[in-house]
Amino acid sequence: MLDHIGFVVSEFERSKRFYAAALAPLSITLLLEVTPEKTGLIGSHAGFGANGKPFFWIGNHGKPASGLHVAFVAPSRKLVDQFHREALRIGGRDNGAPGLRPHYHANYYGAFVFDPDGNNVEAVCHLPE
Repeated sequence: MLDHIGFVVSEFERSKRFYAAALAPLSITLLLEVTPEKTGLIGSHAGFGANGKPFFWIGNHGKPASGLHVAFVAPSRKLVDQFHREALRIGGRDNGAPGLRPHYHANYYGAFVFDPDGNNVEAVCHLPE
């Protein structure tokens, strides 16, 4: 099981706004910001998560990532729909409207968007509704 994941983005503030809005329906929020002054390292980092624990990090220290795929669990299909709407509203590009993906399994309900750097971001609910 993964503890956390992080990658570099091209425009830190833009990506921070994108993820804050897109992940809000999933109750994933910005929990921690780490600046170079705090760590002595190059670049800033933003940690998103839930229940006080950041598990999804973005930063601006190096070459931006592109072509990654990350999927977030949604507790309901309605929240998958909300994730997709919010991601598009904040500037994400559609990469698969909300719907069933029975080729994965009978209850796989997901939605896909490209973030500002072209990474494929998904919200998925595995529960029947």
